[in-house]
Order: sequence, then structure tokens, then C-alpha cells
Amino acid sequence: MHAGADDQLDLTIVIPAFKEAAKIERDIEAAHHFLSSRQMRAEIIVVDDGSPDDTTERALRYAGSIPNLRVLRYLPNRGKGHALKYGIARARGRIVMFADAGLCVPYEVADLGLLLLELDMCDVAHGSRRMRGSILRAQPLLRRIGSTGFGFLIHTLMGVPGYISDTQCGFKFYRREVAQKLYAELVCNGMMFDIELVLLALRHRYRILEFPVLWSNDPDSRYDPIRGGALGTLRELFDIKTRLMGLRERKLSQPIVEAPNATTIAVEQRA
Repeated sequence: MHAGADDQLDLTIVIPAFKEAAKIERDIEAAHHFLSSRQMRAEIIVVDDGSPDDTTERALRYAGSIPNLRVLRYLPNRGKGHALKYGIARARGRIVMFADAGLCVPYEVADLGLLLLELDMCDVAHGSRRMRGSILRAQPLLRRIGSTGFGFLIHTLMGVPGYISDTQCGFKFYRREVAQKLYAELVCNGMMFDIELVLLALRHRYRILEFPVLWSNDPDSRYDPIRGGALGTLRELFDIKTRLMGLRERKLSQPIVEAPNATTIAVEQRA
């Protein structure tokens, strides 16, 4: 792939990060290796969601050696949904990808998602862990049971269609105009933002396709259903449902583009 005459980039990879000091360097290296091996004109945007550790400082170690690396940070912590909203608003690639920190899905699988968009088969491409052979290292039994119950909940209560098997996989692709429209409308800052995005995409009649990934469980996941996660999940889903049904006022939780101030730090490093 090559950018057009307007110097638009082929791809933007957005990596949301919260307390990822131990992982973020490997994430950046893996993303850069993938882009270099494909000879793509692209950028990597790391969004530090108000981490109390040195996630930003570790990411900035690559500022002088990796072209088009952008490291953004704001305070206080606002949630993964907001981090992606913040980064995607600044994306310059024709295609926008988001990948969770931790390399649960190897970047080599990204070729499938990119191909679906390049062939105009969809507007949104979701990696799915539900397809045969996708799981390399499974979650603990309790997490798997919870995941099965969650799937039933989102298909019956939330109205997510059955052909979307995995809403929560952190490996997704969008046309940039689609991504920026959807994330501009996103209200949920928490872990259930994926559900709101799917429902918004369906409302706008965007085409969603899934593709298989290779996935390994990360025991250092930021979502823990045992320590209060289930109640927070239900609260977020209820809020999304009532807002999209028009039963609650829909207020944007935070502007997409924020001017740097005492609590917002924007550090952008480009080669």
C-alpha cells in the first residue's frame, strides 16, 4: 500500500494503554516491525490513559528511532473508551486499527482485517476469538463461564446480532471516516464501549465482518469480573441501552479534541 497524492497515510495503529509500563515497549516494537515488513506508510499512536506508572516515559524511548510514533497522555484516567476516542480523533491513516497492549493477538493477523477493507467487503472488521482454532492459550475456567454468560446477555438484552460472535476482542479495523464518526458519538468511557460502537455502527448501516485471529490470554488483563467487574459491566450496559433507546439524555462525556492544559498532556513525537 502507498499513500495518495494528498500524502495521506495508509494506516494508523492506536494502542490504548493504562499501567502498561511492562508491556508498551514490546507493543511498539511489534507494531513497528509489522509496518516495516509491509512497507506501509503508517503511524503508531500510543494513548496513555492517565497511567500512574512510567508508561509514557517508556513509550517515548522510541521517539527518535521510530518514524511517526505519537505518544499522547492526559490526566486523570478516564477509561479505555475515552483513550481510543482521543487517539482515533487524531488519526491520519486511511484505515484505523486499534490493538490492545500485551500482544494477545500477533500483528501478522492484521493482514486479514486490512484485506477485508481493501476489497471493500466491509466498513468495520472485527477480530474474533470465537472461530475454530483461534485460541492458543485459553482463559481460566471462571473467565470462560463469565464470557459465555456475557455473550448471551449482549445478544438477548442488547440486541447485538448473532453473526457478531466477539464484540470484545481488542483487534479492530475501520475506515478512518467511519472510525471518527463512530468514536465521536461514543459516550461510554469504560470497558463496554465496544458494545456501544457495534450498536452505533448498525444504526448507521455500516457493514461489519469478523475474521479469525490467533489469541492468547493475558493474565494481566485490566478487566477482572471477580473484583467488581460484573456490576460495573451491567451498569455500563444499562446506560448504553437506555441512551440508545432514547430513555436517557445522550451527553458526550468528553470533547474529542482537547487543548493541552494543567491536566492534559499531549506529547507528539515524529521523526
